[in-house]
Amino acid sequence: MNPVTRSAPIRPGAFDATGGGASAPAGLLLAAGAGRRMGTPKALVDDWLARGIDVLGAAGCTPIVVVLGAAAAQARALLQGRAAIIATAHDWRAGLSASLRAGIAALPTTAPAVVVILVDLPDVGETVIRRVLQKGVAPTTLTRATYHGWPGHPVVLGRAHWQGVIAAAHGDAGARVYFDRNAPALVECADLASGRDIDYQGKRSPAGVWRA
Repeated sequence: MNPVTRSAPIRPGAFDATGGGASAPAGLLLAAGAGRRMGTPKALVDDWLARGIDVLGAAGCTPIVVVLGAAAAQARALLQGRAAIIATAHDWRAGLSASLRAGIAALPTTAPAVVVILVDLPDVGETVIRRVLQKGVAPTTLTRATYHGWPGHPVVLGRAHWQGVIAAAHGDAGARVYFDRNAPALVECADLASGRDIDYQGKRSPAGVWRA
């Protein structure tokens, strides 16, 4: 089992994606990787970890789960003063799927859905998340952002999809296999952000490369 550290939930602004006071989605920040091409775990780069938590909170997500793995002790120290649920993916070397499984396992079962983002997307902000959430926050919701038609993050996984995502996740593919079988609603966000993950110091991944 993955140890989970719980602290008081972040108090974001009220979430209302539909105008009817919908229940708030949870937030899931995946930050367990070693960042081999970066040369350091991405959770330790600049303010990416804190920023990811703050962006999810500002968009109305509560509670927020952060998945740590490589350099977990150092990354945990960076979370001082920010309330979050911390989950540790001990098998983080297995790839993104390990982080996703650990994160979903730590989510409260009362959350209708979860917004998933990666720690290495520093230009994906609150406005992107809120736009994607306009498609709804329900147990059956399955939505993801696109950038010039390329799939990216955030993704919104309704509670009814969580076990299916866990079962399908393998290696570094994350939820990609599940999305291949269950087409999500797509929300274009290229006017708000690039959506590309940063793999090297100061450089984004090659054009057209996004992870599921």
